[in-house]
Amino acid sequence: MGSQTWRVGSRCLLLLALVGSVRGEGVQSCEEVRKLFQGRLVGPVKGLPDSPRAGPDLQVCTVRKPTCCTRKVEERYQAVARQDMQQVLQTSSSTLKFLISRNAAAFQETLETLIRQAENYTSILFCNTYRNMALEAAASTQELFTDVGLYLFGADVNPEEFVNRFFDSLFPLVYNHLINPGVTDSSLEYSECIRMARRDISPFGNIPKRVLGQMGRSLLPSRTFLQALNLGIEVINTTDHLHFSKECGRALLKMQYCPHCQGLALTKPCRGYCLNVVRGCLAHVAELNPYWHVYIRSLEELSDAMHGTYDIEHVLLNFHLLVNEAVMQAHLDGQKLSEQVNKICGRPVRTPTQSPRCSFDGSKEKHGMKISIRNGEETLANRRKEFINSLRLYRTFYGGLADQLCANELDAADGLPCWNGEDIVKSYTQRVVGNGIKAQSGNPEVKVKGTDPVINQIIDKLRHVIQLLQGRSPKPTKWELHMGSGGGMVEQVSGDCDDEDGCGGSGSGEVKRTLKITDWMPEEMNLSDVKQIHQTDGGSTLDPTGAGCTAATETMALTLMGVVMLFPGLW
Repeated sequence: MGSQTWRVGSRCLLLLALVGSVRGEGVQSCEEVRKLFQGRLVGPVKGLPDSPRAGPDLQVCTVRKPTCCTRKVEERYQAVARQDMQQVLQTSSSTLKFLISRNAAAFQETLETLIRQAENYTSILFCNTYRNMALEAAASTQELFTDVGLYLFGADVNPEEFVNRFFDSLFPLVYNHLINPGVTDSSLEYSECIRMARRDISPFGNIPKRVLGQMGRSLLPSRTFLQALNLGIEVINTTDHLHFSKECGRALLKMQYCPHCQGLALTKPCRGYCLNVVRGCLAHVAELNPYWHVYIRSLEELSDAMHGTYDIEHVLLNFHLLVNEAVMQAHLDGQKLSEQVNKICGRPVRTPTQSPRCSFDGSKEKHGMKISIRNGEETLANRRKEFINSLRLYRTFYGGLADQLCANELDAADGLPCWNGEDIVKSYTQRVVGNGIKAQSGNPEVKVKGTDPVINQIIDKLRHVIQLLQGRSPKPTKWELHMGSGGGMVEQVSGDCDDEDGCGGSGSGEVKRTLKITDWMPEEMNLSDVKQIHQTDGGSTLDPTGAGCTAATETMALTLMGVVMLFPGLW
């Protein structure tokens, strides 16, 4: 038994001696290094030695032992090390980038559909209820919703102007077809006079002001939300394509490819060594972390505030009801308005003509504008909530990026021999620094100098969009659009919501129609705290199928008009 134990022990000693001998002599051939080099760089390599030799001209991978690297090989490895770092950066951020870009596209597509649907509802309102003015109202309706879309997606258009322009254009139609009904042909000059008189005589009561308030409260936050998402994509694209400093490039080469020069192609860096190198290379990127954290929190606050009359889905899909209320208001005050118009514009010269008939294009309904009356599970607000729940997981993304790259992509597993920049060791013994520029003063692997102007520019953009996001978040009060002294819009904070804001609870007969949204996030989200808006159907006379005006719908609409005129309190 003792003899057997001695033989096993002697074999172990012999094996250790052989390993030590090989390690002392270094790699005997550069063939394996050549194969790895060719495979990594895709192509033949000139100048790579067949066997190890002295490397006095090496700048980074300097060792006393013979080496398989030359100055030319070292330069090419350094370029590859930079490319590798960019690749792992892009891999690390790919899920976050996909989350933001996918939802930004989905939100924009949903808003486009909402705009088309709101225009569709308004067109059906005129077709079914006010068919004699439907064709003449079509151009103003289309222009209004075109401007809504332009504003939402960043164009320099003014909501106050396009809302007022719509009601200015609507008044001559209401006056000629409802207040002074009959077969008429007013001159263009007379119609223009009526249009100009609208703001002075207020035929629609406070409805234009309510529309402007609701548009302002809902459009601007949605516009800002989209702009913020696009900036988030820009931030990630910028950090995905960093320009690494010379010191960083040398440190990456030493960490990743200098072991190849000694034939240690499968060796990975120690955890502490990797952290020092990558934290040094990403020191400027880590400065984004506090701003990125506030950016996501501000997105969350704005999203939470976008409900009720701040919810663009609610506002757009109920716009036609306010238009109908405005027309009925003018009709009920017809006699007084007629007298006011006669004083300002005189009496019209009328000649018999054929009133144009409604020819609403029901085919529009086939192009993504059908609405499902659902239980609120698939609203735009819920989609935002799901998105924010996912995005919240990335609040500290830039603060922990270096650690993530080392743990997931670059360094050796715990307990395994690893590369410390000079040799294979059991563990890294140098001091490990923290994240950010200030922490790099004691970094033994990378010298960090100055600031990065590209990162500073991104930080400035984040600061700006954070101010926008926080300025659009009503907490707990709300902001509105008011007329400025120069005719522009001024954002102000007001108190609690009232009936005039269309907040519900006043018998307004609003119809809550929920737009079905597809392409859901695969992650399972918690929607328990989503605030739903519950309204009851007030008996709209609209034809949601878009099939056009029928005798039955026209009779129904005229009957309802009569009821409203006799009993306005029921409307």
